[in-house]
Amino acid sequence: MSRVARESSEAEIEALEALCDRLSGFGADVAVEWVDGYLTALLASRRVILPGEWLPAMFGDAFGRAFADPADVEQAMAALTGRWNVIASQLDVEAMLDAPDELRLVPLMWSYDDEARAEVVAGGHMTAEDANDLLQTGALWAEGFVDAIEAFAEDWPEPDVETEDGRWYDDCQLRVTALTLGQADLAEHLADYYPGETVTRDQLVDDACFAVQDLRLYWLDHAPRPEPRHVEPRPGRNDPCPCGSGKKYKKCHGAAVQ
Repeated sequence: MSRVARESSEAEIEALEALCDRLSGFGADVAVEWVDGYLTALLASRRVILPGEWLPAMFGDAFGRAFADPADVEQAMAALTGRWNVIASQLDVEAMLDAPDELRLVPLMWSYDDEARAEVVAGGHMTAEDANDLLQTGALWAEGFVDAIEAFAEDWPEPDVETEDGRWYDDCQLRVTALTLGQADLAEHLADYYPGETVTRDQLVDDACFAVQDLRLYWLDHAPRPEPRHVEPRPGRNDPCPCGSGKKYKKCHGAAVQ
């Protein structure tokens, strides 16, 4: 039986919203949905990326300015790592291998309908064309995912589409980036990849989530190889010590390894 994937509680989501609101006052215009997509890409990557790397990549210097007090830092990191741990449980490799057809990833995405888009347009915040392009379920989440890939491009190498694995890897990324497409480009994408089908936005979101799970598993067989270690040969016991002391190795630095 596969492990049950966790989901964030309302309190955990509210903590993320408070974090984003605080950051917005310091120049980081981020939303919970974007943050969730960014964290998801980090966890689907081929290596473990630590907060010391991704915090400045995500928020620039805004995080340090917004959360200068140690207690504030602890609270902010608790909000981020809480969501991190939830996504990690959803992308648990053993659980996905046990049930490869199970959709485990539950992203934080806001749903938009025609009425919601009309309200935004009526408020003068964007044009109807922009609203139809940008206010689509999953678009901001996928944008966060793509931004993380671009920030850590070395961990997301370009696939060799001449190989079957490379084409599969490329297809997985395409299923995610499809959520960022405007109406015209999306129509072309649907005609190419879903010919003759009527595909709902929910189906596209599910396809993107399955693609993320597939990418997480992809790295099991395509993990980066560790750098080879170059070990200098140890001097003989009676050779001069390489430190330049003039003593024999056994009487100098070699004494510590005898």
